[in-house]
Amino acid sequence: MRSLFLAVALAIAPVAGAQAPYDILIVNGRVYDGTGNPAFPADVAVRDGRIVAIGRLGNAPARERIDATGKVIMPGIIDLHSHADDGASPDGGFRDANARRRAAPNLVMQGVTTVVVNHDGRSPLPVAEQRARITQLGIGPNAALMVGHGSVRGLVMGRDVRRPARPDEVERMRAIVRQNMQEGAWGLSAGLEYAPGRWSTPDEVIALASEVAPFHGVYISHERSEGQDPMWFWPSQDSAGPPTLLDAIRETIAIGEQTGIRVVASHIKTKGANYWGSSGAAIQLIERARTRGVDVWADQYPYATSGTDGNTVLIPTWALARDEAPVDGARGAADYHAALRRVMADPTKQAQLRRDITHEIQRRGGASQVLVFEHPDTGAVGRSLAQVAQRWGVSEVDAAIQLQLRGRPDRQGGGRVRGFSLDEKDIEAYAAMPWVATASDAGIALPEDGPAIHARYYGTFPRKIRHYAMTRGVLSVENAIRSMTSLPAQILGMRDRGQVREGMMADLVVLDLARLTDKATFTNPHQFPEGIEWVWVGGTAVVARGAPTWALPGKVLPPPR
Repeated sequence: MRSLFLAVALAIAPVAGAQAPYDILIVNGRVYDGTGNPAFPADVAVRDGRIVAIGRLGNAPARERIDATGKVIMPGIIDLHSHADDGASPDGGFRDANARRRAAPNLVMQGVTTVVVNHDGRSPLPVAEQRARITQLGIGPNAALMVGHGSVRGLVMGRDVRRPARPDEVERMRAIVRQNMQEGAWGLSAGLEYAPGRWSTPDEVIALASEVAPFHGVYISHERSEGQDPMWFWPSQDSAGPPTLLDAIRETIAIGEQTGIRVVASHIKTKGANYWGSSGAAIQLIERARTRGVDVWADQYPYATSGTDGNTVLIPTWALARDEAPVDGARGAADYHAALRRVMADPTKQAQLRRDITHEIQRRGGASQVLVFEHPDTGAVGRSLAQVAQRWGVSEVDAAIQLQLRGRPDRQGGGRVRGFSLDEKDIEAYAAMPWVATASDAGIALPEDGPAIHARYYGTFPRKIRHYAMTRGVLSVENAIRSMTSLPAQILGMRDRGQVREGMMADLVVLDLARLTDKATFTNPHQFPEGIEWVWVGGTAVVARGAPTWALPGKVLPPPR
């Protein structure tokens, strides 16, 4: 009798929670779940900030119903290398008083729901204070914090960083890294091409990276070189044999091999016309390491020009140094015209200058790949260095010199010049690799920041899908989406984001794949992409009907320990 009563009760009672309305129900979409699997038709339901159901959910009650007919549902994007906040801007980024900036509209409008910050070895110390400040203010996307090798090195060594660290200094650095890992850092970042990291030894970096191993953390490195030589190298000033990209990748592999942790060669590229085509050797090094069990990965932004290319100054820094550039008392600014004329008046220095300019032109992709964006001589604007040289009837090296002498005396280089130092064949070779994540290497941008903004700030992720997957066919749409969702989650050890799956956090994107395209250019960068219609962070819309909502639902995420 009791069992009969129980059976009847179960027959007439609703399944627990079945009649409770969903917070959000996205219906009639095609789901790219983030794993690289083909898309499938399904509805997706969200309750209390998590995905609670996927399937044919029909007319289930919901507080908000989104019709995604003809649209794609995908996981929120995890930007593995972001400068939305870092040690270089203590009052900017996610710690800015301006809530519009903290909403990160240029990022969320690409579908970004989580960013990993404190890269290139730069981080506030301790990161616990950064976390507290961000939590107090509120942010648009979520954030995961790294601890920066360069910041730790500077704290311990002060201004005396142009040397290897002593054993006692390494031990103090290890303690700081360990403390920050205990306080919630996801891993160690390095900027080994920059000061002060460039003077560190591999043994120092290995010692510090080993401190993240007990926490299952990750090491992400801007390596010592991204081409034939580092950005600081000038052939007339520096000794021969600086590290190459391949040397740098070997070091990253060695760090992973000796510590056993996951390591990432960040914004992997093959820079400089004389080094194009070397992606094959770099890929082979990484694939051989992975075959023998090294946990090595990479990330990439899908553009043929780097961040430093946007500040291209073809005149070597030593020729425009402060002791060569007197300060004009009336203007209160360095006079780079005078500095350059001093160097030109010395036959030995002029020969060195010309040698270095020749080298820099090739490092920036060659004279046809160096474009003038701003200059007092408007006839030079929009032209390549090769075209400017032809217009002025001088050599390419002399054209670089004249850009300074005919340009602004208070601005290094005389104007704004961008080099396109990467080759599309190398970009495509890296993009096709299943171990390469897509990452922006971009910060937060608002229109008032002016035109000197890399297009990647607004277009990285739509461009990867549209140009490299849909147009070029370098990889499938499924794998392009995987490269920016479940792959960075896998690299980070992030367990509750990166896939459209029941139980995952409701970091979700609805987009129109047919309309999806990046619109940002290098002359007009402040343009949102088309086709991104909805973006949710933990179930709260940060993009609705194709426009930012300016909501601040993001959290500083704790590592999974």
